[in-house]
Amino acid sequence: MTTQKQTQGIDFATISMRDALDLAVLIEEEARDRYEELAAQLILHRTPGAAAFFTKMMRVEEVHRKQLFEQRTRNFGNQPSGVSREMIYDVEAPDYDEVRMNMTPRTALEVALRSEVKAHAFFVNALKHVASAEVKKLFEHLCEEEVEHQNLVKAELAKLEPDEPGSGDDFGDDPVAQ
Repeated sequence: MTTQKQTQGIDFATISMRDALDLAVLIEEEARDRYEELAAQLILHRTPGAAAFFTKMMRVEEVHRKQLFEQRTRNFGNQPSGVSREMIYDVEAPDYDEVRMNMTPRTALEVALRSEVKAHAFFVNALKHVASAEVKKLFEHLCEEEVEHQNLVKAELAKLEPDEPGSGDDFGDDPVAQ
């Protein structure tokens, strides 16, 4: 997915630092909210391990959102934002269709890793269009943080045993012809 498909009405060539910070806050918010939704779904489907990991990721995204929001508030106070949640779509949030009813913790981590890779690619692509040195510095920092998040998820993955064949499948048996 390109930055154009993930954002509408945002011109990265002219984006202000205030709007860049607001965009970053919204991206973290979107990811936090999606992880919360996915964790709730997995709790309903009695998949506690995967739900617990998504809950952890929800908290990670919230911490990052708060840090960015505090930076925005320090620099710009209550000035109105030029970006809104409706202008972004799936920048860092996991895709809905990646979640399965019987997800294993390993599969949940793999979903989170793909989301962190997706966010990194978004900022790398956006950087190609950014003119402001200040915004470039912010986006470069956000790229570095996404790599840090990827490394955290990879470290968690390394702690897990491989999934058993067939574990995490939505069906216990192979489908049968009718």
